[in-house]
Amino acid sequence: MSIEVMHIVNLFKFPASSVIPQVNLLYDESTDIFPSKLYELSGNAKFTVPENSTCFLYQHQGHSVLTGHYNLPVYAGMYACVTAGEIKAMNGQAIIIERLNYRGMFSIGGEVEPLGRLRYIDGCTDSLLVPPVKFGDACLNALFFPVNTHQTPHTHPSVRIGMVIRGHGICATPDHQVPLVVGDIFVIPTDTIHSFHTDANDELVVIAYHPDTDFGAKDEDHPMINRSLVNGVSARFIDEIRTKA
Repeated sequence: MSIEVMHIVNLFKFPASSVIPQVNLLYDESTDIFPSKLYELSGNAKFTVPENSTCFLYQHQGHSVLTGHYNLPVYAGMYACVTAGEIKAMNGQAIIIERLNYRGMFSIGGEVEPLGRLRYIDGCTDSLLVPPVKFGDACLNALFFPVNTHQTPHTHPSVRIGMVIRGHGICATPDHQVPLVVGDIFVIPTDTIHSFHTDANDELVVIAYHPDTDFGAKDEDHPMINRSLVNGVSARFIDEIRTKA
């Protein structure tokens, strides 16, 4: 299966003031085990967060206002996890990734830092911009590929949806060498062999959405219960006092 790179919706090529207000569905995997959709939000369009969904927003240009959360603005370079209300574009451009049948926790952050906080592979680093609230939850990452990166080919057990926010590079598959520049939105289908590469002149930074994780807090393993001690013993190991479902 080949990587899908949607150059036709490269947001960087179109000044925010020149685009038609629209909510454009770019990718739809509603029937997947981890159902997800990808939208472009532009101009002065409005997007209503569907019931029983959580939306991950990255603001590319201009700004948006989150009306379901005290009319909070999200400016270019910022990101958010939105669980209710409307996302109103204000002469701006953004991507929205909807995770269906999932309830996240509202948050706003940004701008993306210059370097990842977690070591990844082949000299790359990663930051969890929106971490999973509980084990298995969806997350939003920033992936950092320094100059002269030649990543080991690999796969992911679920879809990856991303956007280039700094620099340029190449995504390689067994069949293609796909150039990536700022504003490119891409989808890497489940189990697709791929790797990212940069040259000596520029880094590559991408926003990356994961619809699922094998990481996060559990009812029996989280900081509050782990660090609650009864006679020196963590409550994690005292089944009779742990809150039951």
